[in-house]
Amino acid sequence: MSKKVVIVGGHGNTSMRLTKLLTPHHSVTSIIRRPSQQNDIKNLSATPLVLSVSDSPVASFTQAFQGADVVYFSCGGGWSEMKQVDYEGAVKVADAIEAVEGKKPLFILVSSIDSRDPNVVPPHYNVEDVAFSKQVRNVLGYYLKWKFEADKNIAKRTAFKWIILRPGELTDGPGKAKASLGRTHMTTSISRQDVAHALALLVDREDAAGLVIDMVGGSTPIQDGLDAYIKKGEPGLAEIGL
Repeated sequence: MSKKVVIVGGHGNTSMRLTKLLTPHHSVTSIIRRPSQQNDIKNLSATPLVLSVSDSPVASFTQAFQGADVVYFSCGGGWSEMKQVDYEGAVKVADAIEAVEGKKPLFILVSSIDSRDPNVVPPHYNVEDVAFSKQVRNVLGYYLKWKFEADKNIAKRTAFKWIILRPGELTDGPGKAKASLGRTHMTTSISRQDVAHALALLVDREDAAGLVIDMVGGSTPIQDGLDAYIKKGEPGLAEIGL
């Protein structure tokens, strides 16, 4: 069934790929930051809407979400705006969803693998994961801090259904339509195209609500991997401090 979808952060690399996958079957509004980006969105058969998660009020987002079935948040602010965009922006969007009248849209948050309490090592991590996590955190610790704060905030929400997808290291290579999903290891990269593929499949998966899904490169067809993990129904939020 065709759905009304809103993508916050619609001009990002993964979001543009997601839009291209969704528009043949769904009505997509893409929230972008700059008017100069509108033609790129129109070229993908989506409707651009200029709003800023930093500057626009919650009420503007609530208005944009009214009647929507699914809202994606796939924003990144860069080092200077990381707290403001990745954390406070996600909170603003969640607050806006809570204010929607009637049925609330499903909220799908794009986070990051290893977004967790640094003092809590997930039990499925192996030696290589622990070493890789330490290496990544030496460089991207500030980024992961705010991704984790956003994850924690969303995971506590009960007014709407939510899913958190946490991809690993991203590449711009072609998609393989295969991945490892669920409780994964960390060291294998994943293409943005494959992440977009998973996000597009989640548009119809309200049965994944409440799940935190890690995603890295792997050999399982993405549809099958999602089906298996959703069937398992393993929130496991305490494992990552949520």
